[in-house]
Amino acid sequence: MTFNLLPHHSQFLNPPKIVGNVALCPLRTSFKGPAPQDSSDFDIVDEGIHYFKANIFFRNYEIKSEADRTLIYITLFISECIKKLQKCTSKKQGQREMHTLGLKKYPIPGESGFPLNALYAKPSRSEEETMRAYLQQIRQETAVRMCEKVFEDSDKPSKWWTCFVKRKFLEISLSPPGQ
Repeated sequence: MTFNLLPHHSQFLNPPKIVGNVALCPLRTSFKGPAPQDSSDFDIVDEGIHYFKANIFFRNYEIKSEADRTLIYITLFISECIKKLQKCTSKKQGQREMHTLGLKKYPIPGESGFPLNALYAKPSRSEEETMRAYLQQIRQETAVRMCEKVFEDSDKPSKWWTCFVKRKFLEISLSPPGQ
């Protein structure tokens, strides 16, 4: 018997707005930013967290929609969250670390240091701030939700999340080597 394992792709195929070639999918969030508000129980951040453990094993990922680029970014950021959370000794410390990580400045597509420039289009000058704000909004919301997931059952990080700390989705990291 053979298994044909394929990565999970985003179900958010009709985003209300696209910047560069990244979907600005609606978010259920209280953080300020350009993302449209989502009132459903499942948004793109939930999708990223839900599929993280399956997608993290893939070295290749065929992009089928602009929302897949958003999902890739979330997956890579979840890896950054896990790196920080595995070192935390309490949920309170994890919350502080995630707050800091969510606000950390990362390069956007088109800037040097952005690890996925081959897959992402550089936003136009008029779209740069929207892209920067949207990716920060995603990072902030993902960081909060990841802290809740990793510290869901105790005041210690869950080994079922931290066991993925050495894995790299697409063999890429959002952080430069050594960080």
